[in-house]
Amino acid sequence: MQLETQKLYYTPEEYLKIEEKAEYKSEYRDGEIVPMTGGTTNHNKIALNLAASLKIALRRKNYDVYIGDVRLWIPRYRQHTYPDVMVIEGQPIYTGTSTTTVMNPMLIAEVLSKSTKNYDQGDKFLYYRSIPEFKEYILIDQYQYHVMQYVKTAESQWLFTELEHESAILSLQTVDFQIELRDLYEQVNFIENNED
Repeated sequence: MQLETQKLYYTPEEYLKIEEKAEYKSEYRDGEIVPMTGGTTNHNKIALNLAASLKIALRRKNYDVYIGDVRLWIPRYRQHTYPDVMVIEGQPIYTGTSTTTVMNPMLIAEVLSKSTKNYDQGDKFLYYRSIPEFKEYILIDQYQYHVMQYVKTAESQWLFTELEHESAILSLQTVDFQIELRDLYEQVNFIENNED
């Protein structure tokens, strides 16, 4: 009897073939395929509130807003990931022949979960910073009013701003956009969310 062993290393091409047929999304981390955890309803509400508000504010301007189903390829670190919200100025730069994977976001927002917050604030931010067009990173806590904003001010320099009150206003620096945290967190139930 032969034991089946699971493959431990995949090429980006193998990952894309697997992902095309998969029933759930996975990220690709330099040879490793990592299943994504399911999002909570509050996670979804926050991402949608931000994306919808951005879409309205940027209407008829030279920007596109994408949500969690569009994949991002980061060549320097060999990473395929699905940011919660991305903004691209001008035309998206695709990798390969399909329109499922982009490479040039100027702004990325991630809604933090208990299982991903350290990764989103650490290694993932390092990977994102290798993208030439990337200039602003928004991290949104789904368990309380808390937003962290990083804005690129010069090569290898980032300005950090922290917002922690429902009346605080998140003012993006890369696009003309502001949103009060109470609107960003509209219909989010923190009590329900903390049970996850």
